[in-house]
Amino acid sequence: MEMTLTLLGGRCPTMVAKFIDRKLRTDNNQQSRGLLVLPCEKDLIGRRCGLVHSGISLASILTLSQGMVSSPVWAEDKSDGQEEEDKGITGAITSLFDPNEKTKSGKVLPKAYLRSARELVKTLRESLKEDPKDISRFRRTADAAKESIRDYLNNWRGQQTVSKEESYVELEKAIRSLASFYSKAGPSAPLPEEVKSEILSDLEVAEQFL
Repeated sequence: MEMTLTLLGGRCPTMVAKFIDRKLRTDNNQQSRGLLVLPCEKDLIGRRCGLVHSGISLASILTLSQGMVSSPVWAEDKSDGQEEEDKGITGAITSLFDPNEKTKSGKVLPKAYLRSARELVKTLRESLKEDPKDISRFRRTADAAKESIRDYLNNWRGQQTVSKEESYVELEKAIRSLASFYSKAGPSAPLPEEVKSEILSDLEVAEQFL
């Protein structure tokens, strides 16, 4: 600007004034246009940022919405699993305190009777199959059988709840056969194979109903 004024120093004041006025207007227009560009760029950047932020917000909302939709399904699955677990626990507790039990034949009998009868079948069979020559082992199995017979007779002989059951009838036959033999032959007499087979057969039939 100063250089331009120096070059125009030799011209008339009117021309100089017009030149200065035109120059100022041109500069003002350029500055105005320069100032107008910045808001446009700023708006454009703002819009882009807004779109980016909108995209992030939308993605967050969709992710959150998907989680909110899936949560009830997970809760339902968990609820079903918990319900099954509760049923299993309830069934176990109910079975634990239930005094009865279903047998192999489908009948429901007292657990205490079934436990005593099964123990009798087990110990008496082992005693009958034991080799009498092995004295210590034979006595051990014979004592276990005597204890089982004593427990069974003390608790269940003549009990109306089980006296008509097939297992009860067969066990009574086995015990009577054994008692009948020893009452005649003496407590130390060896048990004949025929008597053994008969008693073992009675035990096998009784076990089928336990």
